[in-house]
Amino acid sequence: MSNIHEECGVFGVFANERAYLGDTVYYGLFALQHRGQESCGIVVNDDGVLTAYKDNGLVGDVFSHRSLERLGEGNMAIGHVRYGTTGSSDRSNAQPIVVNHIKGRMALAHNGNLTNSAELRAELELQGSIFHTSSDTEVISYIITKQRLAAPSIEEAVNGAMNVIKGAYSLVIMSPSKMIAVRDPGGFRPLCYGKRKNGDYIIASETCALDSVGAEFIRDVEPGEIIVFDKNGVRSIRDHCGETPHSLCVFEYIYFARPDSVIDGCSVHEARVRAGTFLAIEHPVMADVVIGVPDSGLDAAIGYARQSGIPYGIGFIKNKYIGRTFIVPGQKSREDLVRIKLNPVPSVVKGKRVVMIDDSIVRGTTSGQIVKLLREAGATEVHMRVSSPEFLNPCYYGTDIDSRDALIACHHSVKEMAEIIGVDSLGFLSLENVKKIANDCTVNGLCSACFDGKYPTAVPENAEKNKFDTKISENKKNAREA
Repeated sequence: MSNIHEECGVFGVFANERAYLGDTVYYGLFALQHRGQESCGIVVNDDGVLTAYKDNGLVGDVFSHRSLERLGEGNMAIGHVRYGTTGSSDRSNAQPIVVNHIKGRMALAHNGNLTNSAELRAELELQGSIFHTSSDTEVISYIITKQRLAAPSIEEAVNGAMNVIKGAYSLVIMSPSKMIAVRDPGGFRPLCYGKRKNGDYIIASETCALDSVGAEFIRDVEPGEIIVFDKNGVRSIRDHCGETPHSLCVFEYIYFARPDSVIDGCSVHEARVRAGTFLAIEHPVMADVVIGVPDSGLDAAIGYARQSGIPYGIGFIKNKYIGRTFIVPGQKSREDLVRIKLNPVPSVVKGKRVVMIDDSIVRGTTSGQIVKLLREAGATEVHMRVSSPEFLNPCYYGTDIDSRDALIACHHSVKEMAEIIGVDSLGFLSLENVKKIANDCTVNGLCSACFDGKYPTAVPENAEKNKFDTKISENKKNAREA
């Protein structure tokens, strides 16, 4: 039950023939809802005429049968679910972004975070660019548009833009006649594509979205690769492949991705089970039952139980009807909110020594409340094991860890954290073993900078959020901590 959030999920369909594609994108976004719950949107392309609909809220709340019908028929469409780390949660920052320029129209959906966004934005503003949002996605759209003025094709414009933009980005782009999938040279965020039996090509952040629309997985987009889908088929541009070491975010395996997804050749479920196995080896304890904190702690708990021989149990029931948009009626304490979201199963934990597995500890507040619930349900001992190392550094690649000040591990030892949270013992997965959880990954190299401070790219000199976002961002942070 992590307090860490990732930015977005992207989805695209390039159809074999003109059809109503809104439903397909809708199902794909539903499968990616875990990647972003603030806003969502769909853009349908009907021979160069782009029709868009987007708003704040969950996919099921934003779109109705009528709104999907109004998107009309088309030969391609893209969609997006958003949890913003750059740019406020204002409706204007909902994606995909649609751009009108002299060479035609373009729609763009982005997952990631640019490290040179502030620098590029300032440069563009001095050149006369007018921004309508505060997200770095609009910066990307301007850079591609500038490149397109001189480039012979949209794919060459994207290729040129990759020399300018830095950081993490997985993109799905539509021009009037083409769909393009792009992954940054480090491969920070996942991106893959597949094909349906009717000939439609599907692009998605995760393989679970391919499954949801009946597409067979073909392969992951390689770090640095541009894949072009058009009437002539599929072709690849690899000019930026191999420019930098591969740096897939390790937290994709620990928390962000759905367990039924496969990222860069590695099953997310198996990676989490391995994390639990390593935890049991590194931090054994005498106990009666192993439980996981829903949802991403469950797989690691299975691994811990298998390795330790301690029985696995369902220790918590999660309210599946609460999203990040949950409205609190009146003044409620954070403890009340945790009780609404999670409820322990007394018959599993009462009178027992419990090993509780969670994916991370950020501030420690939520962990302490969960431990209190177990104590009240009758657990005699609570031993917490965390399937990631301690968070010690901010992230610049799309995870909302933007300050060391809020990280409990930056100010307390493991023993002190255990006392603050109220557990009998506390153990984190080692940095050495977190890099081994994806041992069958086809991409060699994981970014673990939030744990070890070894950033794979230059970090921004000024990582502050847009000044217009300050108040909104503070409100969002307060709501997130609640």
